[in-house]
Amino acid sequence: MRILCTSLAALVLITVGCGPPAKAPPTANLQAIQVSQAPASAPAPPEQEYKIQVGDQLDIKFFYNAELNEQVIVRPDGRISLQLVQEVVAAGLTPAELTKLLVEKYSGELQKPVITVIVRAFGAQKIYVDGEVYKPGMFPILGNLTALQAISQAGGMKETAQVSEVIIIRRGAGNRPMAFPVYLDKALDGTDISQDIALAPFDIVYVPRSVIANVNVWVDQYIRKNIPVPFGFYYGLYQ
Repeated sequence: MRILCTSLAALVLITVGCGPPAKAPPTANLQAIQVSQAPASAPAPPEQEYKIQVGDQLDIKFFYNAELNEQVIVRPDGRISLQLVQEVVAAGLTPAELTKLLVEKYSGELQKPVITVIVRAFGAQKIYVDGEVYKPGMFPILGNLTALQAISQAGGMKETAQVSEVIIIRRGAGNRPMAFPVYLDKALDGTDISQDIALAPFDIVYVPRSVIANVNVWVDQYIRKNIPVPFGFYYGLYQ
């Protein structure tokens, strides 16, 4: 029995040391995304004029024609319904762009229309948290939200999480996705608080599985479940 236990322990060490490497961080698998492995600093959320989103509540005000003033919500198809000009695509436009479009459309109905578009409520400011967290999902952005705050809303990180390299996937120029790591272990121990970056709408925070967690899963799947030997029993017997 002692020989059997010793042999199995050696088998575990040999197979783990010589077997296939643990899974790489998700940055290695994001083939369709531009990945920056080690930026000097995490890119800040893009500074650009706000674009109207589905679910936003808009005030449409007419300076000389108050009877046409309306408060509308952008529908799931990105459109709003207005008097005289009926349906207009609003999602994806800035308030200034929508104002210009409405002036053009109402010019056939009114003489020199003066229109203002005001975003009263934001309906689509959300981020996503996935990976080694207890409650992955979609969460609203209410004011400023950092990576650690978002992870906290997702129930916090599991013991199997790789805190040293959390991946942020963000919409870049031309709406193209890009991914970059943030080292939240440095934010947690106070050595570099800047790693706890501010999130932008539609960011994805992905918490990968740690290397040791991958090894434990491998051992469980390929050793414990395939060799009918109660390791704990022999360990306790010969300790």
